[in-house]
Amino acid sequence: MKKDTIHQREDIVNRTFYYIYKNLEFKITLDELAKINHVSKFHYHRIIKESTGKTLFEIICDERLKKAANLLITNTHSTISEIANKCGYISHSSFIKAFKARYQYTPKQWRNGKYKEFSKSILEDFTSNKKFSDIEPQIKVCKEIHCAYIRHKGYNKSIKKCWDKLSAIAYTYSIKEYKEIALFHDNPVITPQDNCSYVACISVDKDFKAISTFDIPESLYAVFYLKGVYGDVLNLIRYVYHYWLPNSGYEAKTIPAYAIYHKNYFLTGMKDFEIELFIPISVE
Repeated sequence: MKKDTIHQREDIVNRTFYYIYKNLEFKITLDELAKINHVSKFHYHRIIKESTGKTLFEIICDERLKKAANLLITNTHSTISEIANKCGYISHSSFIKAFKARYQYTPKQWRNGKYKEFSKSILEDFTSNKKFSDIEPQIKVCKEIHCAYIRHKGYNKSIKKCWDKLSAIAYTYSIKEYKEIALFHDNPVITPQDNCSYVACISVDKDFKAISTFDIPESLYAVFYLKGVYGDVLNLIRYVYHYWLPNSGYEAKTIPAYAIYHKNYFLTGMKDFEIELFIPISVE
């Protein structure tokens, strides 16, 4: 396959995920995504299936359920029906059926504490001695960031390959100063590690075209600063979503959280890191 063709297919897949994440609460069709990507429906379907192993319908269902699972934990003052609607479900009964098939629990059981059992099995290999309740977040509006990015399936140490590639791209295109950003489309403490969507990003100018780009939107964020070692990030995320947010007077938004690395262990080869974690929030 030619280099230009590979790049075009990557762009189509990236635009697809970006569009889905921005429009989860609305009806999303094959027709509109094929049109956005300037290809036929047949060609578009084939590219998505070959690139991801899933159909567009399967991807949309997967992302809606993962987002709903998180909002059921954090948005304690929203009803189950409101969360289902926010994640694109028109039928309450179909949401309950799909959710139980995915997580083995009904949305009500999940909200009432079963998510902690689900999360415990995912994080059993990620221990931490940090006392996260001592971290006082800043609540502030953060400006839009334009990013070049590489998408990675799975939350594990192979993420390093994405960061190595981004460093090489920054060098090749003489990008001297940039932010290193990890975007979390999923809550990795309630999503099996091999199914997590991790996006490695660097901030770039608007005219950068070498690889796919997108905008992290301006929003109100709760910002948590942390120095730690591998495993601490996931446990901080668990603390924020499972304990801080439900009792904070704020609710999570459907746009993804992200982290800015001030010391990136995927690049330094060291065990320690320094980050700011940005959680998008709204007032209840």
